Amino acid sequence: MVKLVPLGGLGEIGLNMMAIECEEYILVVDAGIMFPDAFMPGVDVVIPDFSYLLEKKNKVRSVILTHGHEDHLGAMPFFLKSFSVPVYGTNFTLKILAEKLKEHRLLDQADLRTILPGETTSLGPFRVEYLRVNHSIIDGVGLAIETPEGIIIHSGDFKIDTTPVDNQFTDLNRFAYYGEKGVLAFFSDSTNAEKEGFTLSEKDVRETLEGFFRNCRGKIIVAVFASNITRIRQLVELAVASGRKVVFNGKSMITNIAIAKQEGYISIPEDTEINERQADQYQDPGVAVITTGSQGEPMSALTRMARNKHKKLRVNRGDTVILSSRFIPGNERAITDSINRLYRLGADVVYEKVSDIHTSGHAKREELKIMLDLVKPQFFIPIHGEYRHLVKHAQLARAMGIPEEHIILGENGTAIRLEKNEVRLGESVHSGRVMVDGKGVGDVGEIVLRDRRRLSGHGMVIVLLALDEQTGETVYGPDVISRGFVFEGQVGALLEDAKCVILEVLDELERPSPPIWSDLESDIERRLKRFFFKVLERSPLILPLVIPL
Repeated sequence: MVKLVPLGGLGEIGLNMMAIECEEYILVVDAGIMFPDAFMPGVDVVIPDFSYLLEKKNKVRSVILTHGHEDHLGAMPFFLKSFSVPVYGTNFTLKILAEKLKEHRLLDQADLRTILPGETTSLGPFRVEYLRVNHSIIDGVGLAIETPEGIIIHSGDFKIDTTPVDNQFTDLNRFAYYGEKGVLAFFSDSTNAEKEGFTLSEKDVRETLEGFFRNCRGKIIVAVFASNITRIRQLVELAVASGRKVVFNGKSMITNIAIAKQEGYISIPEDTEINERQADQYQDPGVAVITTGSQGEPMSALTRMARNKHKKLRVNRGDTVILSSRFIPGNERAITDSINRLYRLGADVVYEKVSDIHTSGHAKREELKIMLDLVKPQFFIPIHGEYRHLVKHAQLARAMGIPEEHIILGENGTAIRLEKNEVRLGESVHSGRVMVDGKGVGDVGEIVLRDRRRLSGHGMVIVLLALDEQTGETVYGPDVISRGFVFEGQVGALLEDAKCVILEVLDELERPSPPIWSDLESDIERRLKRFFFKVLERSPLILPLVIPL
């Protein structure tokens, strides 16, 4: 029996992680992160819960990374702190990982093993072939895994681009080869399962970008994901063709470009690249700035330019700013704020909604049909996407002739069992999300987040009160201090009334016996909460501090 346990990536965007278990061997595919949403104030990143794997630590033998995006490898530094196992990935993928491990001081003890598309690796009871796929990052692979129960195909993130500018085609021949050989279960990327048609080719994006480089009379500033080396290479080629110097800006951009140059994925003429200090030396149209910040991140290079707070680079009237990426859900407000600020500075701003300057790295419905037709799986399991994406992909598979009873809608933490030529849902295991805040991993839970949300929404009220430890008589206070709740100078009467509420609680104490301090603090919190909601319909975080003397 082979058991697959999704620990992230089913029913959500990000956190992609799956454990494949047979006998005494567990193979892990990917370990990604998710960026926090508005309901996680203060959280840096979210990683999968490794509890299930920690319970079987001696069985966890290896990891395969399908590609170098954060949602597939971002959690690896945290994973490798607990599991000392070899990590398999393509050259660029492992170079990206190595930079992360340096930051965590884990690189020296990491066992990173480079693979090539088309190669095979024997891992315990599994034989894995790495299948080239085209995606929005170079060196991506899908996996053909031969198991004792049958062949599993894991698509990784993919699209079918018939004219890729990097010549990294999705290897449809090998997917078809396994389809003819017989595939028991196909796990396929569902991110764009709602979208009709075919994904726009990178070649078409290049033609659109070429028009802006040809017609812009000022600087061109292009914000793009630092991992999209194919797009960046096109931008460099267009800059060279239009006689512009190139400035790379943003920490992750500079890091990834250094890797890409070192490994031969991108070639930049020696006299083309300049640093940001030199940008002002060239008259317009003289410079193309390739930068991070396409999602409106507060401290990103483009956001600082939009706010006119970048130390070296300025946006001037007549410049063209291109956001060559999609708007990730949740970032729309920050992105539109940057766009409006850039317009105020006199720039012309181009983004996906007004021009074809970006294409997705994920297959749309027609490409998903092609892949299903080639792989011909007995059983189909959609992965990578929110639940609606999984449902839409399942509906597509049903329309392609796969019987409904052979389509498995899995969820994180629910095992998928392959046994005797059948695939079915199995037992539930522990899974979930672990929040990383600074150096703390997992110490921020729902209670902490709830308090942070209350602080951000209604502020806080602190009550300072000192009582005699023996008699319960008031020695000091009560003092009421508010932050982010009301301005004390304007609504001082409200806080004075709050003191009266506290005094009422104190009057109800049974004396001279000493009070139970925790009960007293709870009573003050409850009565103030009721009072503030009645007067203002607000629910600040209330912290009573009762000090026995």
